[in-house]
Amino acid sequence: MTTWRLVLLGLVTALGPLSIDLYLPAFPELADELATSEAAVQLTLTACVVGLALGQLVAGPWSDARGRKAPVVAGLLAWSAASLACAVAPSITTLTLLRLAQGLAGAIGAAVARAVVRDLADGDQLTRAYARLMLVVGVVPIAAPSVGGLLLGTTDWRGLFVVLALAGALVTVLVAVGLPETLPAHLRRSGVRRSLESYGVLLRDARFVGPALVVGLVFAAMFSYVSVSPFVLRDGYDLSAATYGLLFGVNAVGLVLGTQASAALVARVPSAAVLRGALLAGAAAGLAMLAAAATGALGLWGVAVPLLVVVTSVGVGMPVASAWAMQGHPERAGAASGLLGVFQFLLGGVLAPVVGAFGGGSAVPLAAAVVLLLGVALAASRRPAPAAA
Repeated sequence: MTTWRLVLLGLVTALGPLSIDLYLPAFPELADELATSEAAVQLTLTACVVGLALGQLVAGPWSDARGRKAPVVAGLLAWSAASLACAVAPSITTLTLLRLAQGLAGAIGAAVARAVVRDLADGDQLTRAYARLMLVVGVVPIAAPSVGGLLLGTTDWRGLFVVLALAGALVTVLVAVGLPETLPAHLRRSGVRRSLESYGVLLRDARFVGPALVVGLVFAAMFSYVSVSPFVLRDGYDLSAATYGLLFGVNAVGLVLGTQASAALVARVPSAAVLRGALLAGAAAGLAMLAAAATGALGLWGVAVPLLVVVTSVGVGMPVASAWAMQGHPERAGAASGLLGVFQFLLGGVLAPVVGAFGGGSAVPLAAAVVLLLGVALAASRRPAPAAA
């Protein structure tokens, strides 16, 4: 795969997570303006994530039936329109519903981009391709709070959604011009029955379900951090929006280094060792964060440094688990990508609010969630790696 094509697919995929992360520094201000609670603001985040999950159930089979390019363009147009509508939402209820629509539209790009990569790569090459894809996918949403924090110096939370709409319009033009079709007409699979059959086959295949569960659990840990950190770090440690955004930017560096380490390691080390080592390191960092948060030792540093290790470990492990899940069933890559997205975003959307409910300004619930989720993911990963096709 060419570098430009990976960058383009990364931008398409990153729009969904970008819509999650860009407005995080504005959570306290959003709650004040719309006269609502922290929990209600977090629900707008959950609505977007649920949309990102459920939309992929449709987007994956749609791309198997109609090709890859047309669904992506349609999804990008819808996502841009939903972003603009969020900017003028008059109430928290309206904003929550529009965020659900935004997530549903963003799901199309996420599902189809993974399927395009699977159309063009296999084996360890597939793992390396996903690692390169995460270089773009990871740095954009993780750095987004930094950008959001800076933008809040010149605009409000509504302006952030206008920025999202403009970004979506730009990516739509780039895709329309620069993304070729990768699924020939003779390989397409159409019909509701064929879609249901594809999901049935995938859900009965342990080679898919095991890695997909790992992806979901790891993302749930990451999303728990993303969703509660504005309150934990800004309120618990009295950080400004700009400082909070800067801290997120540091973690972006860790994620990038992790993805690139993953791409290099799979060429030299068995992929199973890479994945399990990353999960073990992340869980250990979670334990260190839990101890620091519970005792108050080292203050902000006792939480921030282990978080950096957790994020870096996610960068190492996610490409491997994603490639394991997508390795089989190339004839139904769209359905596999969509179902993988459901595991990823639905677990994150369900579990993160639970962590938030115990939150407040304490990092203890977040640290405990990281340890539990990455520990279970480590147990789920203890199976033979799939053979390269």
